[in-house]
Amino acid sequence: MKQLLVRKGSVIVSDVPAPMVGDRDILVRVHHSCVSIGTEVAGVKMSALPIWKRALKQPHHAKKVVQLMRDQGFKRVWDRVNGMLAAGTPTGYSAAGEVIAVGEHVSGFQVGNLVACAGAGIANHAEFIDVPVNLAVRIPAGLSTEQACTVTLGSIAMQGVRRATPTLGETFVVVGMGILGQITDQLLRAHGCRVIGTDIDAERIAIAQSCGMQFGINPSDGDVPEVVRRLTDGYGADGVIITAAASENHEIMVMAMRCCRRKGRVVIVGDVGLNLQRSELFNKELDVLISTSYGPGRYDPTYEVDGQDYPLPYVRWTENRNMEEYLKLMSDGRLTLAAMKPQVFDLEQAPAAYESLSLPGKKPMLVLLSYPRSDTAPVRTIQVAGPILSQRAGNIGVAIVGAGGFAQGMHLPNLQKLQGQYQLRTVCSRTGANALAAAKQFGVPSATTDYEEVLRDPHVDLIVVCTRHNLHGAMVLKALKAGKHVLCEKPLALLESDLDAIESFYAAPISPKPILMVGFNRRWSPAFRRLQEILKGRTAPLMARYTMNAGYIPLDHWVHGPEGGGRNVGEACHIYDLFFALTGSHCVDLQMAGVTPQGRQWARNDNLSATLTFADGSVCSLLYTAMGSKQYAKERMEVFSEGRVFVLDDYKKLEVTGSGAKGWTSATQDKGQAEEIAALARMIREGAPDGFIEEQLAVSRMTLESERRLMLREQVDD
Repeated sequence: MKQLLVRKGSVIVSDVPAPMVGDRDILVRVHHSCVSIGTEVAGVKMSALPIWKRALKQPHHAKKVVQLMRDQGFKRVWDRVNGMLAAGTPTGYSAAGEVIAVGEHVSGFQVGNLVACAGAGIANHAEFIDVPVNLAVRIPAGLSTEQACTVTLGSIAMQGVRRATPTLGETFVVVGMGILGQITDQLLRAHGCRVIGTDIDAERIAIAQSCGMQFGINPSDGDVPEVVRRLTDGYGADGVIITAAASENHEIMVMAMRCCRRKGRVVIVGDVGLNLQRSELFNKELDVLISTSYGPGRYDPTYEVDGQDYPLPYVRWTENRNMEEYLKLMSDGRLTLAAMKPQVFDLEQAPAAYESLSLPGKKPMLVLLSYPRSDTAPVRTIQVAGPILSQRAGNIGVAIVGAGGFAQGMHLPNLQKLQGQYQLRTVCSRTGANALAAAKQFGVPSATTDYEEVLRDPHVDLIVVCTRHNLHGAMVLKALKAGKHVLCEKPLALLESDLDAIESFYAAPISPKPILMVGFNRRWSPAFRRLQEILKGRTAPLMARYTMNAGYIPLDHWVHGPEGGGRNVGEACHIYDLFFALTGSHCVDLQMAGVTPQGRQWARNDNLSATLTFADGSVCSLLYTAMGSKQYAKERMEVFSEGRVFVLDDYKKLEVTGSGAKGWTSATQDKGQAEEIAALARMIREGAPDGFIEEQLAVSRMTLESERRLMLREQVDD
């Protein structure tokens, strides 16, 4: 499919794999999409800046990059950032079109429905979009997709008006008479309010007045607050809604506060400077309110992604209901965009459309993109660059499934370094743009959104599963049944039924069976491998104590929810596996204890103690906590064995006391991801060591049991 991408200060129309429909989503063939003149044009300009300038403007992103460089090394992260920027990023957040497929758990939509869709990263400028149900609404009869594709802008304006709580007869000032200001004016007048609009563009004021706005003020013609006072019998406006976009202009807020009467309110919809002056706020006792995008539900993954609605009696106007009401107002003729004279460009003309918004002088107020009408089925696998290479003799063909941060930061670079053993064949991701970006950066010949296509590919020998945790079990089983070797990032499964099915596969009398490796990379780290060498041949049990200072992650993060399964299952499993590898034995007893949270920010399976007793008499304990300081090392293990003490410090150093054996040191952290990939290649060629796959399954089984005991204990305590 064709999709618009932003790259190095410009927009390009690129071929991208079309999305699959999600279980709770609808798949839409786009007819029209709306360009956000403020947000998107700013994004295009930002993409043209050198990396150091972008870092200054986006310090929160820069901080994350610096932390990644500390963990993964400067060159690896630098290459990844440059690769992402070179590939381009999707843009767009408002579209309308026809439903061509519905997810398994979707109700309320049918194939053939015309719908309007919202959401950055979802309602992209693309021929096909996969949209969660709460970010889509049906278009009323008689309303065109050309009109309905502005649904996001309308919802943003509507939420700003709702935040202002207007009442009949009040006077409001609207600052900025672009498209958001024009819609805001009409919505306020529908509430029975008088509206004073102000903008530096006289033509925009004239357009609003032609639609019925009472008063317009151009700042060049006089002092805006003074004019507002004259128009309001000297009191000032009841409220001001700022729809202007000028992130570095702090004077707009000053002017807005001066326009208000005592105890008035200012609602911020646009991106403006917020260097607030206390005197204006204090003397008038003003309320300053932020309007968050489309309304309640925005940025809540439970609402937007999982499709769980807020009950109407308790949350009357959600973002979805705002979208629906905006379309009804247009359908009823109570709100119109005709005076804005929308300019429509074909998708292939998109670069010219954006250029028209960047040129000095008169700019269009509303720009729409039109898509070709076709019944052609979505194409979900594309060739990225050059011919698809034939399989090199002896090389292992690899498909990456789930092209998120870990896959791009670890597995893809490591596989690329081992080109003599592996050959990257395809990248599969839920979003086509993400698959395409990863494929381009790492020279992978194809990109796809279709996992079934990956399973059918005879050139793929190994599937690397890096998706969200809840998908692992079923995807692994499908790959094994297709005869593919699998490297599955931990955990192997969240459900015992999935684990049962995988165990049954290996118990069946079928030979040869593909290799399964779970991404327990720490057992392959150089520091731990050195420890194993020193302990080889021990005759007595050992004791080990592992501390994981995991750091706090908010409980609404996906790792704590159904997709992640919690951090005990999702991360502590690493250490359970390490204990199995350390002892070379199997667990015969498991004791679990977790904190009893006094505050809701803590979770029992986020702060726990686990004690494992092994058949050889060894005892290993894990203290996993989110309560520590990030300034302290994340991981530390102490091992006591036959008069010796070993300290593994954050995979940078192994210290040995009580023995002449040398330890191990490194300037950078090495948790064994590269060594894991190399070990897997050996297993695929030579076969897995006896009991290896069984041990991986045993660790996974024990991990699920640890969670069951931990949460059962919580129920008993409650």
